[in-house]
Amino acid sequence: MDEGKKNIYDVYTLHLVQWRLTLFSEVHEKVMEAVLKMVEKQRHGETIEHSQIKSIVDSFVSLGLDEADPTKSTLDVYRFNFERPFLDATKAFYQAESKQFVAENSIVEYMKKAEIRLQEEEERVNMYLHADIIIPLKKCCNTALIADHSAILRDEFQVLLDNDRQDDMQRMYNLLSRIPDGLDPLRTKFEAHVRKAGLAAVAKVAVDAEKLEPKVYVDALLEIHTQYQGLVKQAFKDEPEFTRSLDNACREFVNRNQVCKSGSNKSPELLAKYTDTLLKKSASGAEESDLENTLTQIMTVFKYIEDKDVFQKFYSRMLARRLVHTNSSSDDAETSMISKLKEACGYEYTNKLQRMFQDIQISKDLNSGFKEFESKLLEPGDDKPVDASYAILGTGFWPLNPPNTDFTPPAEIAKAYERFQSFYGQKHSGRKLTWLWQLCKGEVRANYCRNTKTPYTFQVSTYQMAILLLFNENDKNSYEDIVKATQLQADVLDPALGIFVKAKVLNMTNLDGTPVGKDEAEKPGTNKTFSLNYDFKSKKIRVNLNIAVKSEQKQEVDDTHKTIEEDRKLLMQVSCDRVLYSRMLLTTF
Repeated sequence: MDEGKKNIYDVYTLHLVQWRLTLFSEVHEKVMEAVLKMVEKQRHGETIEHSQIKSIVDSFVSLGLDEADPTKSTLDVYRFNFERPFLDATKAFYQAESKQFVAENSIVEYMKKAEIRLQEEEERVNMYLHADIIIPLKKCCNTALIADHSAILRDEFQVLLDNDRQDDMQRMYNLLSRIPDGLDPLRTKFEAHVRKAGLAAVAKVAVDAEKLEPKVYVDALLEIHTQYQGLVKQAFKDEPEFTRSLDNACREFVNRNQVCKSGSNKSPELLAKYTDTLLKKSASGAEESDLENTLTQIMTVFKYIEDKDVFQKFYSRMLARRLVHTNSSSDDAETSMISKLKEACGYEYTNKLQRMFQDIQISKDLNSGFKEFESKLLEPGDDKPVDASYAILGTGFWPLNPPNTDFTPPAEIAKAYERFQSFYGQKHSGRKLTWLWQLCKGEVRANYCRNTKTPYTFQVSTYQMAILLLFNENDKNSYEDIVKATQLQADVLDPALGIFVKAKVLNMTNLDGTPVGKDEAEKPGTNKTFSLNYDFKSKKIRVNLNIAVKSEQKQEVDDTHKTIEEDRKLLMQVSCDRVLYSRMLLTTF
C-alpha cells in the first residue's frame, strides 16, 4: 500500500476496521464468556445452537487484518481473543473432571471416558471451531486427560497384562501413544512380562531336562511367542518398538531357561531334533501344507537362537542320516527347510547341506551305471548278485566319521562291494573310497522259523547282517567265534547281539549250555553261546532290528558338542590371527 493511502480502505474493509475499534473491543470478553458457557453445557450433555458459535468464530477470524496490507487477512485476532481463552477453559474443565472421575471410578472406566472426551473434541472442531485450533486443542486435551494421569495408567498396565485384557490394553496404547515417551514404560513392562511367561512355560514342561521331548519343548516356546505376537498385532498395532521388546524377551527365554542350565547348547539341539522328527518318514505323515507351516514356526524359534552353529551341526548330522537311510518325508520339505535357513543365515551356512543333496543325486545316476556294469560281468548260471545301492559322499561336506571298529564283511557282501570298487575305480582313477559300515543297512530273509508260512524279513545294520549270516553255517556260535569272524569290537558287537537276544531272534546261554542268570539275561559277552530261536514269533512280517542304542545316541551327541567346541576354537584362532595381521600392517605402514 502506498504510504499516502495507509489509512484508506475499501468499504468492506473499513467496516471491519470500525467494527473492531468501536464495538469488538468493548464486547469480545462478554461474547467469549457466553461462548464458553455454551460449550461447557454441551460437554455436560446439553443441546446447544452451535451455529451461533460457528458465526462468532467466523467473525473473530474476519477481523484479522494485516497491518501492512489490509487486503490480506491473519488469524491474530482469533488466536488471541478466541483460541487462547478456549484452550485455557478446556484445560481447566478436563483437569477438574478427570481428577474427580479417577477418584470415583476404575482406571479402565476412566480410559473409556477419556476416549469419548477426545473424540467429542475432534467432532467439536468439525462442527463449529476453526481448523487452526485442532493441534493445540489435541495437545491441551492430551495433557489434561492423559499426561496428568500417565503414572496411574502405567501402573494399571501390569494388571491388564496378567489378566490378558487385550481390548483395555489397546485402549491404553491408543491413549499413551498421544503423549511424548508415553509408551516407553509399557514396553519395558511388556518385555519383562513376556520373559517371565516364557521361563514359566519352559519350567512347566522341563521337569527332567534330559528326558524332555523336543516337540514338547518347542511347542512351549511357540505357544508363548504366538500368544504375545497376537497381542502386539491386535493391541499395539504391530508397533516396531513393541515388536523389538517381544523379540528381546523371546531371545532371553529361548536361550537362558531352565533347560539351558545343563548347557547353553540345549535349545538349538532340541530344535534340530524336533526338525529331524518332522522331516523323517512316519506312519502319521503330515500333510505338506501342515508340514510347511510347522517348518515356518520352527524358523520363528530359530530366529531367536543365539548358538546357530550348534543347530547347524546337529541339523547337518541328522540330515546326513535321513539322506543316507532314505527316510526323508519328502525332498520338497527338505529343500524348503534349507531355503529357509539360507534366507535367514546366508549361503555359507547352507553350502554343505546343498552339496549333500547333490551327492545323493549323483549317486543315483552312479547306481544306474553300476547296474549296467554288473550285468555285463555275470555269466549264465552265476548266482543272482546282492541287490545293493551305493552313495558316494564327499568327505568335506558330510559330517560323518569313519568306523570306530575293524570289520570283516561277510563273503556275500564282500563280493558286491569289490565289484563296485572296480567300477568306481574305472570312472574316477585315483580316488579312495572309505566304507562307512556303521551307516550301511539291509534286509535278510529268515527261512528257518517254524511258526510262519511267510518268512520273516529282518531289517538290520550291516554289522547285524554279518552276525546273522554266520548262522547259515552253524546253528550255534560262541561269542569268540563271532568276534573272530566279524572282527567287531565289543562296544559295537555287544549292543548288536543284545538287540537279537531281547527280540528273541537268538537264544543266549553260557558256554557250557546252562541258562544265563537274570542279571545278565540281555548282556552278551565272553563265555556266551548264541543259537537261532526256531520258535521266533512276531506280529509283523517285516521286523526292524536296526535300532539305535541309547548309549550310541548319547555318544553321538557328545561327539557333536566336541566338534562344535573344536570349530569354535579354530574360528577364534583365525580371528585372532587376522587382528594380529591387520595390526602388523598398520604398524609397518
